[in-house]
Amino acid sequence: MENLSMESIMGYVETYGVPVLKAILVYIIGSFIIKKLVGILRKVMAKGSYDESLQKFLMNLVSWALKIFLIITVIGTLGIETTSLAAVIAAAGLAVGLALQGSLSNFAGGVLIMIFKPYKIGDLVEAQGVLGVVKEIEIFTTKLVSPDNKLLIVPNGAMANGNIVNYTAEGKIRVDTVIGVDYASDIKQTKDVLLEVLTSNPLVLQDPAPSVNVMELADSSVNFAVRPFCKPEHYWDVYFGTYENCKIALDKAGIEIPYPHEVQINK
Repeated sequence: MENLSMESIMGYVETYGVPVLKAILVYIIGSFIIKKLVGILRKVMAKGSYDESLQKFLMNLVSWALKIFLIITVIGTLGIETTSLAAVIAAAGLAVGLALQGSLSNFAGGVLIMIFKPYKIGDLVEAQGVLGVVKEIEIFTTKLVSPDNKLLIVPNGAMANGNIVNYTAEGKIRVDTVIGVDYASDIKQTKDVLLEVLTSNPLVLQDPAPSVNVMELADSSVNFAVRPFCKPEHYWDVYFGTYENCKIALDKAGIEIPYPHEVQINK
C-alpha cells in the first residue's frame, strides 16, 4: 500500500478531525453552560420560595430539555444536517410515542401532579396500595419512603389517575385505638382514666379534643374507642404510646383488662 501523503492526511484531518474536535469542544462548553444555568435557576427558585416538589420537577425537566438541545447542536457541528435529522425524529416520533405510551402517561401524570398538587415532598400519603412519605417527585415517577424505611417508586400516571389519601394535608390526623375492659368496670371511671392518659400526653392535640367513648359491648369486654388527634409526624409515637400508657393507667386504677383465665378443676 502506498503511504498516505501529507496532503491526504491533512485533508482527512480537515474533513473529519476538525468537526470532531469542534463537536467535543461544543459538548464540553455546552455541558458547563447547562450546569451553570441549572444552578442559577435553582437559586432563583429557592429565593422565590417555590414549592420544593415543583423545584425538583422543573429542574429535571429543564435539564433534560437543555441536554437534548445540546446533543442536536453537537450533531450539527459534526456536519450532519439537523433539519433532516429533525424530520427523521418527527417521523419516528409516532412509533416511539406508541411504544412509550406508559412513559408519556407518566410524564403527563407528573405535570398534573405539579398543577393540582395533591401532595408534596414530606407528605405522608397512601396510594396504589402503598403508604409512605413523599421523598421526591420526578418527571415519570414519585418516590416514597415506607414506615419500615423501604423506597417505593410509583409511576406518576398511576398516582395522578388513582385515589390518593394525604394524611399530612390537613396538618392533623386522628389515631384510632380500641381498649377493652372487664364488664365489672365502672364506665365513667374508665372513661376518666383513659381521657387523662390522652390529655397528659404532650404529643396529643387539644384541638380537636381527644375523645373516649363506648364503642362495643363485646363477648367478654366493654370496648372503648380511644381517639386522640396529633400531627402526622407523631402518629406512631401517639399510637403505641396510647396503648402502653392506657395499660399502665388502668392497672393503677384497678380496672381489669379481660384475658383468658385457666379454669381450676377440683378433684
